Order: sequence, then C-alpha cells, then structure tokens
Amino acid sequence: MIRRFLLPLLCLGTFAQSPLPPNFRSTSINPDHSITFRYYDPTATKAAVQVDALGSEPFPMTKSEDGIWSATTRQLAPEIYGYTFQVDGRRELDPHNPQMTRNLLALVNMVEVPGPSPMPWDAQNIPHGEIHSHVYATRIVTGLHEDQNSYIVYTPPEYDAKAKNAYPVLYLLHGFSDDSYGWTAVGKANFILDALISEGKAKPMVAVMPLGYGDLSFLRGGFASWATPQAVAHNVDLFEQAVLNEIMPRVESEYHVSKKREDRAIVGLSMGGLESLTIGLRHTDKFAYVGGLSSSAANIDRASLANLTPKSADLRMLWIACGTEDRLIAPNRDFISFLKSKQLPVTAVETPGSHNWTVWRDNLIHFAPLLFQSRQQ
Repeated sequence: MIRRFLLPLLCLGTFAQSPLPPNFRSTSINPDHSITFRYYDPTATKAAVQVDALGSEPFPMTKSEDGIWSATTRQLAPEIYGYTFQVDGRRELDPHNPQMTRNLLALVNMVEVPGPSPMPWDAQNIPHGEIHSHVYATRIVTGLHEDQNSYIVYTPPEYDAKAKNAYPVLYLLHGFSDDSYGWTAVGKANFILDALISEGKAKPMVAVMPLGYGDLSFLRGGFASWATPQAVAHNVDLFEQAVLNEIMPRVESEYHVSKKREDRAIVGLSMGGLESLTIGLRHTDKFAYVGGLSSSAANIDRASLANLTPKSADLRMLWIACGTEDRLIAPNRDFISFLKSKQLPVTAVETPGSHNWTVWRDNLIHFAPLLFQSRQQ
C-alpha cells in the first residue's frame, strides 16, 4: 500500500535537475471547455496524454523550445476527467496536480471541466451527509492483513437515528482495483446523493460501500485473475457471504436502517456489477432493487438463477446500464436477453461512453431517484 503514495513523489524527483519555467501549469481549462495538458521534460523524445473518457488512443504532444510538451483536446462536456502521460514509453503521473484517484493498482490524475452552474458531483452550499469509516475483523474474507475488512457508510443530511421510520439502504459496490472509498473519492457519490436529496429527486437513504473483495489474492493477481473463472467465482462467493453474514448485520445494528427487502437496494459497477447482480438476483428475498453498471456480466453464474421467475423475484427495479463504447457492452446485452427470456422486468440503459467514472457518475444520477419509490410512482 505504501508504494501507491510514493508514486507522485517519485515523479516529482524526475525534474530536480531542471527548474520549471515560470508560471508553469500542467492543465488549463480553455474558454471553449477544451483542456490543454502540459508536461515538462526537456530530455524526452516523445510524449502523449491519455484521457480516460476520450477513447483508447492517447493525444500526441508537441515539444516547445523550453522543454514543455503540450496537447489540447476538443471541446469537452462538464465532467471530471482522468488522465496520465506517456513519456518515452513510460506511464507517468502529473507531478504538478495533487488530484488523483484512489486505486490499488494504477493511479491517475483528475481534472474537472466546470459546468455553467454546480454539477451534481460538486461540493455545493447545500446540506451534506456524513461519511463514516468502519473496520472489523472478518471471518470470511481471506488475504487481508490481520483479517481487517472495511466498509464506508454514507448517512444523508439531517440523519436521525431516532426517526420514526427507518432509512432505506443502498449497497453500492466498487469495481476491480478500487477500494471502499472508490465511490466517494472518485465517484463523488456522497455529493451526488446530497444534491439529489436536496432537490427532492431522491429519497434520503443510507449508502453502504464495502471493500469489494472476497479473496485479496484475486486483486493481487492483477487483471490476469479474470482469466481464471474459478478464481472469479471464488472471489464473488466469499464476498457474497461477507455482505450477507457480516456487513449487513453490522450495518443494521449500527444504523437506523430498514430490514425490509423493499427498503434495500444493491448496485455495483464492473466487478461490483457482477457482484451486485449475483447477490441481488440470488437473494431477492433481501433486495427489491438490483442494478449493474458496466458489469462483468459474462462471469455471472446463470445456473444459480435457474429458478428465478418474475413472481418469485418480485423486483421493484432491475436496472442494467453500460456505455456503448465499453468492451463489456456485448456481454451486458447478452445477459439482458437472458433476463428477458425469463420475463423479468429489466430496464436496459445504454449511454455514450466507455469503461470509466464519467459513465458511472451519470448512472448514479439517473438510477438513485428510482430507488425506494412506491409502486404507484
């Protein structure tokens, strides 16, 4: 874990011998909402910038006489964009931008193109909820140091532990390589929920964001772990047990949340989508709202859903979304067809975009208002 936090410092050390030109800025938001990226390395022979929401091809950068490499994007929509530099074949962070994602395998920097008014993911002058961090000793999850597992809990603005009605609860799962802070540190889920609740678009809810691994060796194996179906299934099965038998009971004893299925939702992205669809559809007695975002749908064990019927599931929402440029769009479409063949009332959503947080923040903005509404709505 220490290595993650040393990376930016190591990058800073690259430029110790060459002082920066005066007034150097690594990113600039231009009047037309394009972004100009700059990287200083007088000795480099080639540089490019990779922006996560703008396709797989990096933008080539040109070098000025003072050793500054630069590239300017097209006009961009208001959003938070992740980026890294490629310098002489090396992947480099921006040492002059402290805004970075939390990630257990690969950090990227973040830069925001602002909107004409505050966006849902921005910190606004409205009532805010609180984020609570929990650590406990797990008996299920393997590979953790001293068996210490974790989860994050968001309580909505003006949360009242003695309120007459218990709060509905959303279990919000992160993707592979993220940790339990992924949805708040990068996804800005707390600010999005604050904004939706403040505007009366979403019901006040508690959101639980657990560390999403059943076996940490699955994470340590990197993306190569996905090539072994048995390892994928093992990770999901252990995580399912941890959610149902450890995290849910703890949350329901620590917070004023409802234990009714119609007041529980489970939604996740990528690996978390595999987990949320698996857990939610296997346990419709516990969750009436189930969703997956850019899910690893090809890894869902369909045999375990053989007895699922519209009547037995009695779902109030089954919401599956994916970006049209996402490599997982075909498996998601195939899984949606499988659900429809069982006459399950699935809502299929496709939006422009690939496998990144710009898509998932937008997904949250659109599905959260659908949660915990009466059937008449």
